[in-house]
Amino acid sequence: MQPTFGRIAVLVSMLALLAGACGGATPSAVAPSAGSAAPAGSADASAPAESTEPVPTPLPVTGSQPDPGDVLIRWYCCLGTGDAPEQVEVELKVTDDFNASHEGIHLQFEGFIYQGARDALSTQLAAGNGPDIVGPVGIGGAEAFHGQWLDLQPHIDKAGFDMGQFPESTVDLYNAGGEGQLGIPYAVYPSVLFYKADMFKEAGLAEPPHAWNSEYTMPDGSKRPWDYDTVREIAKILTVDENGADATEEGFDPEKIVQWGFEPQRDDLRQTGAYWGAGSFMAADGKTVEIPAAWAAAWKHFYDGIWTDHFSMTGPIFETTDINPAGYPFCAGKVAMSTNYLWSTYCISDAGDDWNMAATPAYQGKTTAAFNADTWRIMKTSKNPDQAFEVLLYLLGNEDLLTLYGGMPAVESKQDAFLQAQFADYTQGIDTKVAKEGVAFADVPNFESYMPAYNQTLDLLSKYGTKWQTTPGLDLNAEIEALRAEMQGVWDAGGS
Repeated sequence: MQPTFGRIAVLVSMLALLAGACGGATPSAVAPSAGSAAPAGSADASAPAESTEPVPTPLPVTGSQPDPGDVLIRWYCCLGTGDAPEQVEVELKVTDDFNASHEGIHLQFEGFIYQGARDALSTQLAAGNGPDIVGPVGIGGAEAFHGQWLDLQPHIDKAGFDMGQFPESTVDLYNAGGEGQLGIPYAVYPSVLFYKADMFKEAGLAEPPHAWNSEYTMPDGSKRPWDYDTVREIAKILTVDENGADATEEGFDPEKIVQWGFEPQRDDLRQTGAYWGAGSFMAADGKTVEIPAAWAAAWKHFYDGIWTDHFSMTGPIFETTDINPAGYPFCAGKVAMSTNYLWSTYCISDAGDDWNMAATPAYQGKTTAAFNADTWRIMKTSKNPDQAFEVLLYLLGNEDLLTLYGGMPAVESKQDAFLQAQFADYTQGIDTKVAKEGVAFADVPNFESYMPAYNQTLDLLSKYGTKWQTTPGLDLNAEIEALRAEMQGVWDAGGS
C-alpha cells in the first residue's frame, strides 16, 4: 500500500464511529435537485450509462414539519465529522429542541455521509437549491466551496456577540482571506509534540520542553533552542536498530530499525510545512505559485530524516499495519517524538503509560503549530441570513454537540475543564497546559486555505509526497521546483 495523504478526515470519522454502535439510516427526504449533472460515464442525460461512482448516502432528516409561516433553515452535514449514527441521533435531537424552543423558525437537519457530502452539496448549489447553514466543517472542507460563504461580521455586530471570548489566533483563522469574518470559532484541535518519556530516559536525554519558545538541555548540559536542528540531533540518538545501536553510532543498521526518533505529521505536504511556518502556495496576485521557504526547508528535513538520518519511517514502513495499525505510528509505541493534533489521542492509550505532551519545535526562532478547527458557516445564497445566524448561535452554544464532536472548546474559559476531563484517566500527569497554550501558535493563514485548482493541487502534493517517501537519492531542490512548475501548469489551465 502506498502512503496516503489527506488522512485527517478519515481519522476524524473513525473517532466518531468509535463513539457509537452501527445503526440503519432513514433515507433523506431531500429530493434530487433539478438540473443535476448526468452520472459519471453518461453519454447524455437521456441515455445514461451505468455509473461507477458511489451514490451519496443520505442522512435522516428532521421528522417534525414546519408550522405555517415558519422560516425554514436547512442545516447541512457532513463535510467533516457528524455522520456516525450516534452523532446523527444527537444532531436530530438538537434540531427538535431548537424547534420546540424557537417560534417562527423551523430548523431542518439533512445531509450525506462524509464520502459523498461534498459532491451532493455541489449538486444542490449548481441547481440553486443550497442549504442555509453547513457544518461542522473544517478549513479544508469549507475551501472546497471557496467564495460561497457569508461574511458574518454585520450579524456579529448587530447581535453584539462577544468575539473577545476566543483566542485572537482562532478569530483570525476565519478572516485571513480578505472576505470578511467567515466563521466563529467553535471546536479547535491544536498541535503539540507527543513524546515517550521512557525512551528519553533510556537514552540519557532530557525530556522535550513543555514551555513554548523554550530551550532544550543537551546531555552535556548546554542549552540549545528548541528547534528542528535540535530535534534532528536528539532524534538520531532516539532511533535504534534491533541490535541496540542508535543512528549516531557505527554499525547502526537502517534496514533493521525498531524505534524511530521523530515522526512529523505527514498527511498533507502543506501541513508538514505548516509546522515550520504559516504560508500559502498562492502569491499576492492570486495566480502565481510560490513555495514558502519554511515549507521547502521542512520537506528537506522530512526527506533527510527518512533517507539520510533515518529517524523517520519510509513510506512503506509507515503503511505497515504492525507499525502503524491506527494511522498514527506513535500509538504503536515505536516512536519517541511526533507532531500531531489533539484529536490524535483517539489511539494514544496504545502507546503506553509514559507518553506526554510538549511544545512543538521552532524554525528560525519562530514557533508555529499547524491547526485544525471545526465550526458552522452560513452560505451566501441563504435567503434568510438573519434566521440562519440565530440558528448558528444556538448550535455554537450547544454543549451536547461540543461533547459529541470531541473538539477542545474555542472559548478559553471552557478549555481547562475540557482538557481535565479528556485526560482524567491517565496516571502519568499529562501536561494539558501545553495544548491550551499551543492555540496561540496556530498557523495563520491556515495551510488548508484557498488556492487555485484546489483539488488538482492536492493530487499533485499526494503524488510528490508519495514519491519522496518511497524513493531515496532524490535532489529535493529539483523535486520542489518540479512540483512548483507542475502546480503552475495546473493553475494556468484553470483546474478545479
